[in-house]
Amino acid sequence: MRSSRLRLLAAAGITLATLSLTACQDGTGTGDEGASAPNATATADTPTAPSSKPATDGTPSNGPSQAGGGTSGDKGSGNGSGDGHGSGKEKGTEGADQGKGSDDGRRSFAACNGSNTTVTAQPVPRPLNHMLITVRNTGSQSCDLTYYPVLRFDEMQWVPQPIAESKPQAVVTIDPGESAYAGVLLAAADGSGDGGTTGHRLTVGFQGRTPDSSGGPSAIPSLPAKGVYYDSTLAVTYWQQSMDDALTY
Repeated sequence: MRSSRLRLLAAAGITLATLSLTACQDGTGTGDEGASAPNATATADTPTAPSSKPATDGTPSNGPSQAGGGTSGDKGSGNGSGDGHGSGKEKGTEGADQGKGSDDGRRSFAACNGSNTTVTAQPVPRPLNHMLITVRNTGSQSCDLTYYPVLRFDEMQWVPQPIAESKPQAVVTIDPGESAYAGVLLAAADGSGDGGTTGHRLTVGFQGRTPDSSGGPSAIPSLPAKGVYYDSTLAVTYWQQSMDDALTY
């Protein structure tokens, strides 16, 4: 009797083992599904170790920190695009400024002097005791005559003063081939001047942007063989655009 029970139990155990093995092989075992659910949860909650395997684009992929780096890279691309637009705006502004400069007619300052002009000095019959200085632009660009000519006869130690009333409203500009003028009062017509003498050599100096600054090389125009008489009333006009204006004073 006991032997029969043992055989029955052994047969039942074999049957259960066979059923269990079959369930494992076809993946439908109820016990296995219950055990796998906790394992899947644990896997999702547990951080995985960083991988040093390079990504397909050549950038190492090292977990969350590299993911953040990828985000920064995307932002960097956005900034690069912004910089490109900024550069275009700056160029546009620069072009507008240049156009404005062209509209108001501004140009670089170029002084007239002994290197780009020819200068003549000739006494005139009218007005009495006057001389006319003529400056002709022989250069290839327009030049400016600022203030008044600085005159020096021979070795004189003083500078003739300008006639204030002759100051023009704007700087006198000479185009290539054109001329400008200055008038010189040599001596008082009524003889009120003193220290009269005759000059045989005249130096004409040019001024720069500011009074008494040099505008470049001086000129030495020819004088009549007998020289030019002048006294202490010697004075000169500011540069004038016309001959008539230069001889008005």
